[in-house]
Amino acid sequence: MKIYNSYTKRKEEFVPLEEGKVKMYACGITVSGEAHIGHGYQALIYDIMRKFLEKLGYDVTYARNYTDVDDKIIARSAEVGVPADEYAEKMIEKINAVMAKLRVDDPNVWLKATQNIDNIIDFIAKLIEKGHAYPTAGGDVYFDVQSFPAYGQLSNRNIDDALDGVRVDNDEEKKNAYDFALWKSAKPGEICWDSPWGKGRPGWHIECSAMNLAAFGEQIDIHGGGRDLIFPHHENEIAQTEALTGKRFVKYWTHNGLIKVNGQKMSKSLGNSLLLADLLEKYSDEAIKYALLQTNYRGDINITDNLFPLAEVQIRGFYKLLGTVYAMNYPMSAEDEAAAKKIDEEFNACMADDFNTALALSNLFGYAKEINRFLAAQDGKATAYAKQIQKTYSLLGLFSRTPEEYEGLFAKEESGVPEDVKAIAEERWAARQARDWAKSDELRTKLADLGYAVKDSKTGYELTKI
Repeated sequence: MKIYNSYTKRKEEFVPLEEGKVKMYACGITVSGEAHIGHGYQALIYDIMRKFLEKLGYDVTYARNYTDVDDKIIARSAEVGVPADEYAEKMIEKINAVMAKLRVDDPNVWLKATQNIDNIIDFIAKLIEKGHAYPTAGGDVYFDVQSFPAYGQLSNRNIDDALDGVRVDNDEEKKNAYDFALWKSAKPGEICWDSPWGKGRPGWHIECSAMNLAAFGEQIDIHGGGRDLIFPHHENEIAQTEALTGKRFVKYWTHNGLIKVNGQKMSKSLGNSLLLADLLEKYSDEAIKYALLQTNYRGDINITDNLFPLAEVQIRGFYKLLGTVYAMNYPMSAEDEAAAKKIDEEFNACMADDFNTALALSNLFGYAKEINRFLAAQDGKATAYAKQIQKTYSLLGLFSRTPEEYEGLFAKEESGVPEDVKAIAEERWAARQARDWAKSDELRTKLADLGYAVKDSKTGYELTKI
């Protein structure tokens, strides 16, 4: 098993800190707004990583966090006239509901900043004691970046260029402009907690370090998040944690790519954020996952107008093929099942190479071609292949329904297509699988007479009104 380590900038053989066990953490959502497609993608990727490691036999403890107090949450809660803690809880409920619709499993451990205030205060106090942080007269506490010579190794930055492209809080009480806040003094009316430095709340970066220490101890195997978190967030996590413990914090740093919309980075300021709830109203969860996973997780994803519609057609086509196989019900032998094991073996080989979902999905088209050949020969391997595909690719959140259940998702959408037309289309598809081209052409003409055109693909067909 090889993983690309963002810290060393190369693929490395995965060897956990403790044999047979994996401690894994991924930065979650700051709940200032609803979940967008980027949030869904990141949750999906780390859920898949966890599941594949479990498939390899590791005992995985996977933690994610919710940042439920920060500047954006406080500002948004003030806009809507709701206390910050109440606003954050309502947003978490919304986000959990939409993630359930995407059918991404929960981590083993959920962490929240507001439930770790004592751990955060203790962490900060120890950093001050060790000379890595300092309080100000105004009640803030900052990390002294110059006290940690290794600062910048994850992002390949040095202190001189650490400020490039980063918004800096220019507090006059800071020793240096690039020192970052561990504790922020409370402004009038803001949510706050008591601390040795006065009423206030945690800085963003300290939350993940303190929660990791409380949940896992001084070291973890895998830490993940979006590539936009490398600097300053993950760089600051390394600095404050390793300054405290004197040990290497994370063995393998992993970062997923960013979401672009028609070539532009997705952001609220550009008005092109795609809310996950809106996408799930238009497309099945499996189509969304299939679309996203066609790109290696480290690469950026460009969402064009046809990305999700095309993914829906393709995943639906695979389901139609599975449905055809099960309808034929060719008996399979032990030899057939053994032959189908290659699907799982090839999937594992793809995933063991830095979780290469893109290659694993590309293999599906070859399997579909083989299944069509088996169908034409009335070979039981068609059944064995279909069952193995569903078993293997369920790890990616795909093919976890029966073909009938998946088609049921479109019942309302296709309520205008008469049942007799659907029956003819299915009969024609079966004729094509049996290579009865004369019957297939005859039924195509019949559909045309009824006012419907049929478009074939390698894995299925699509009916459209003429």
